[in-house]
Amino acid sequence: MRDDQTTSSFWNRLVETNAPRAVILIRIAIGLVFVSEGIQKFLYPDARGIGRFMRIGIPAPDVMASFVGGVEIVCGALVLAGLLTRFAAIPLIITMLVAIASTKVPILLGHGYFLFANPSVDTPGLWSMLHESRTDLSMLLCSCFLLVAGAGAWSFDAWFRRRPRIASSREQP
Repeated sequence: MRDDQTTSSFWNRLVETNAPRAVILIRIAIGLVFVSEGIQKFLYPDARGIGRFMRIGIPAPDVMASFVGGVEIVCGALVLAGLLTRFAAIPLIITMLVAIASTKVPILLGHGYFLFANPSVDTPGLWSMLHESRTDLSMLLCSCFLLVAGAGAWSFDAWFRRRPRIASSREQP
């Protein structure tokens, strides 16, 4: 297989989607949440960015808050547009797994662990953890859905997949 065919095959698998148009509703929800949360890490650094990352126990909070904020903005915007959706879902899944591990598992345990701080809830345990993690779990599962299903019919991914391909000058008829 030629290199250009391998690249084309990879690109096709990345943007392939047979999901229905209604997936746009999931993309809008995820995209808006991640873009807005990413922006807030820069607008309100003490409450949502560096300060929060320090209180949680995230190492290098100044670097990590900016990095995570940037990832949320860029990947959230890609999800909103339906462009490279599967690729964009991967960092969002990782972000949510870290968020759950660093902020929700201490609530479940009732104490901090590893580098992560003690929970900031009055009543730790399963029900408090489930209550506090409702958005995190929703964003995680919806991002996993997009990784599996793709962006849906109303997306740039679907448009790139549908558009006619121009034959390469190196291809034989």
